[in-house]
Amino acid sequence: MRNPYDIIIEPIITERSTMITGDGKYTFKVDPKATKTEIRKACEQLFNVKVLKVNTRNVSGKMKRMGATSGYTSSWKKAIVTIDTNPQADTYLVEGGKTKQSDKKYKNTIEEFGFGL
Repeated sequence: MRNPYDIIIEPIITERSTMITGDGKYTFKVDPKATKTEIRKACEQLFNVKVLKVNTRNVSGKMKRMGATSGYTSSWKKAIVTIDTNPQADTYLVEGGKTKQSDKKYKNTIEEFGFGL
């Protein structure tokens, strides 16, 4: 399994991404080769949250000019991760028809982006 710090590169903090955090959606710049499943597992490990949905988008590089020369900036991948803002402990059946409750406690927000920087 890949390191979660290699999958999620950095948060994207813009006016729009800040507005949608109230809905439990957080925006990240991720590795272009990462799949939705890998992004989900990395977010759950790094931030201890329950991920409901992952939307990804490949962002094309823009054309830039410096005097007479022109070129393109790098292409990258963006992921919008929706987390569970009202996490509940999971209840399931075990042998004998008894119910058992998992003791997983998830956070309902991502307060800080601790990427070890």
